[in-house]
Amino acid sequence: MQTGREIDIGRHRIEQEPFYAEVRGEVGLFTIAARSKMAVMLKGPTGCGKTRFVQHMAFKLGRPLITVACHEDLTASDLVGRYLLKGQETVWMDGPLTVGVKHGAIVYLDEVVEARKDTTVIIHPLGDDRRVLPIEKKGQVLEAADDFMLVISYNPGYQSVLKDLKQSTKQRFMAIEFDYPPADIETTVVEQEAGVSRSMAERLVKLGGKVRNLKNHGLEEGVSTRLLIYAGALIKQGVSPERACEAAVARPITDDPDMQRSILELVKAVF
Repeated sequence: MQTGREIDIGRHRIEQEPFYAEVRGEVGLFTIAARSKMAVMLKGPTGCGKTRFVQHMAFKLGRPLITVACHEDLTASDLVGRYLLKGQETVWMDGPLTVGVKHGAIVYLDEVVEARKDTTVIIHPLGDDRRVLPIEKKGQVLEAADDFMLVISYNPGYQSVLKDLKQSTKQRFMAIEFDYPPADIETTVVEQEAGVSRSMAERLVKLGGKVRNLKNHGLEEGVSTRLLIYAGALIKQGVSPERACEAAVARPITDDPDMQRSILELVKAVF
């Protein structure tokens, strides 16, 4: 029996600083949490910048970043590791969580509530002052490297009774609340990321605000900053604003024809 090949942790380092516009002190909070070896929970709607924020902080802190997109079939073995057959040998392969614990990386579990409840339990001893990862299949308990940091995210607006974090999980994390940024900051983000003019970014953000106001009138979720950037990128490539907003805003966020028509009316009014 052998252990698996060494992981190249260098490929998890972010070489160029991702653009991020701070909204309300989250950079300082996260930095203190990292220094204090606290686990961090990011709460907020889809596409409001949680993932980009973690990438920015990983670069700023100089730590590798391992991101896991959680889903309902995610098992504890997917995170921790498993034995695999290679030829005639049985080889242990570390999972992303084990790699992060060993190498002092930030491990980011994106949309953690999508994972099975028995899977999220394994992060409990990493989220409190023990900072250990039990690997039952190997009979080991790994102590986390000093720079290891556990970060999870979820969207409270989408959670139901069946899909929510247990209090025993939540209370192991310091929480940072995210929302869509104020209009001036969101305009800067859209301008920077989509490469459009300031005036075009302002109109896209204005549209975003109007669409979000429909959330209490039948729309399940407001339009994300990410989708406004997509619309801007299409416009940058020569697509008309109306067609770009239809493809990147109206169609993705609702299947309801009446709601799509309402959004397209807003697009005409803004552009």
